[in-house]
Amino acid sequence: MDRPQRGKRTEKGVSPFSFSLSMHYQVIHHTPGRLRVRSGRCAFNHDQAYGIECRLLKQKGVYSVKATPCNGGVFILYEGTSPQAIFRTLDRLRPETLRSHEPEERAEARKLARSFFLRIAGKASSFLFCKVFLPPPLRMAKVFWNYSSYLRRGMAGLGSGRLNVAVLDAVSIGVSIGTKAYGTANSIMFLLSISDLLENYTRKKTRAALAASLSINIDRVWRVEEGGMRQVPMEQIRPGEKIRVDAGNVIPVDGTVLSGEAEVNQAAMTGESEAASKREGSVVFAGTTLETGSLVIRVDAAGDQSRINNIIALIDHSEELKARIQSRAEKLADSIVPYTLLTAGALFLFTRNISKALSVLMVDYSCAIKLATPISVISAMKEAAARKIMIKGGKFMELFAKTDTIVFDKTGTLTSACPQVTQIIPLSDCSREYILKTAACLEEHFPHSVARAVVRKALEEGLHHEEEHAEVEYIVAHGIASRVSGERVVIGSYHFVFEDEGCYIPTAETAKFDALPDTYSHLYLAVSGVLAAVICIEDPLRPEAAEVIRGLRELGVSKLVMMTGDNEKTARAVAEAVGVDAYFAEVLPEDKAAFIQAEHAAGRKVIMLGDGVNDSPALSEADVGVAISDGAAIAREVADITVSADDLYALLTLKRLSDALMERIHSNYRKIISFNFLLICLGVAGVLPPATSALLHNASTLVISLKSMTKLLA
Repeated sequence: MDRPQRGKRTEKGVSPFSFSLSMHYQVIHHTPGRLRVRSGRCAFNHDQAYGIECRLLKQKGVYSVKATPCNGGVFILYEGTSPQAIFRTLDRLRPETLRSHEPEERAEARKLARSFFLRIAGKASSFLFCKVFLPPPLRMAKVFWNYSSYLRRGMAGLGSGRLNVAVLDAVSIGVSIGTKAYGTANSIMFLLSISDLLENYTRKKTRAALAASLSINIDRVWRVEEGGMRQVPMEQIRPGEKIRVDAGNVIPVDGTVLSGEAEVNQAAMTGESEAASKREGSVVFAGTTLETGSLVIRVDAAGDQSRINNIIALIDHSEELKARIQSRAEKLADSIVPYTLLTAGALFLFTRNISKALSVLMVDYSCAIKLATPISVISAMKEAAARKIMIKGGKFMELFAKTDTIVFDKTGTLTSACPQVTQIIPLSDCSREYILKTAACLEEHFPHSVARAVVRKALEEGLHHEEEHAEVEYIVAHGIASRVSGERVVIGSYHFVFEDEGCYIPTAETAKFDALPDTYSHLYLAVSGVLAAVICIEDPLRPEAAEVIRGLRELGVSKLVMMTGDNEKTARAVAEAVGVDAYFAEVLPEDKAAFIQAEHAAGRKVIMLGDGVNDSPALSEADVGVAISDGAAIAREVADITVSADDLYALLTLKRLSDALMERIHSNYRKIISFNFLLICLGVAGVLPPATSALLHNASTLVISLKSMTKLLA
């Protein structure tokens, strides 16, 4: 129970270290970026294992943790931090902190894996038992019984007018039975059943991964109460209550619109990219996102009851999310079958040797091609998720690998995700306190890094405001308008305040306005048509931005562009600092989308990276839309890939993963074609009997599939 001294820590497990009063660990292995510790068998349970992983993943620089209860091992992958920091985190853990409830999706994944391995073990045991202990007549009967299912599938394929893999399996097994090679037929069916289990397992893993990317992660919502609105935790919301959702936010419940009008993106529900109009009486669903407007919604179902959980079944049938190369692999697999059958038939006609013909039937290219490609894709998506990169479908990794143009938003993307209010410059009789309170009151309804900076500044200064304004109107990429004490108040960009709203600068404050520092981004606040204040926002460049730009160029991206609604001077300074090929300042959302359309017309593959509501049209228009996880919900909704906001190095990781995935798939093709061609040649030459050919073919399929599950990046 005594806690060992920190000074006793050594490598290779020489000395144990305590990270709780009842648990000790040893450093088993440690190299830069990789750390493995072990605390002994049954030192923690599955819930505690999850608690360990969650706590360590919060450590900056740690991107992967695997805690294994059976041996008490913890394997950690990290970068950009010191092992001492990780040890300090371990040292602070206590038993009570480890009792963390395991999420349902995690428990289901563990249950799925356990079921898969148990079924494999059961099939292997049954196969060996029948081969060793069953008398020949019973073994023969079992072969016929097992074959009946393959025969039905083959007949179904023929009935639909297709010569697919099921037909080939039925023919090859049937020929074996017809030649009384019952052992060969039984071995083929056993290997095919293992392959089916593996394919089914990976399919379910795919569904789970995609479902996770569609999950709703909302902590707090605006509940409409008598006398106003109050922000409350999501778990407190019950059916029958009313909530308000504003533009750029995810609708967290199933419900009915009581008031308001809005355009709602329902791509997660229907797959349609066009927004749907919602007004009083309309039904809305959890997981959909407001593009414009605002709604007051009566809650019909919340949490696990919401309809977002019902769309998971649709994922299994979604061809849209498959990599194009995966779809091509499946089509190629089926297209090979007629040629395999034709080759076997021709060989039998010329040689009259059923064994040689059967050798061809036993060795088909289709099985390995059809299985290895989706496994490679899903394994790559899983590896990306471990690095805090959520990908909604394999096709986006394929497109990322082919991209030659990347368009960056500036604020919150190339610059810090956490800008700061550095200065508030009053230009009227309004007090600094009034300016900050009013700005925060309006900005708190909208998900943008600059809005969060204003709200955070008000909280830091203890300016707790009440909901004194009327309906809030959000104009995408421009600003916000409302009424406070009967006066129209607007806050936003120069274009919005001065050109759209026609506000003017008080004559006495012209000199102060002209002297505004160019080093900051500016947020303009006007009351009753008169500029009241300018809020200066420090938007520092991400320290890794320039390095990431260089890295992307080295990885083959030929054109890197920055587009921002900010002023020309600020945009030019950022563009020069990061080293992009071109930049565009003072652009609107439609300008970004139009640029991408022009690039498409020029035959280029375009990726858009952004974080705000104003980026959503461009994210939708791009071949691949990449959103920053801390950005607006609508940006994450329409984006195809979401990356962690910690840093931009995730882009380099994503590019390397995508390139490595494509290389693995092509490498698998080469291996499958070469090895199976060799088996066919040996079978035709009479060197390999059909049973051995089948064994080697199926074994190679499993080996390639298992190799495809390994990590692409070290």
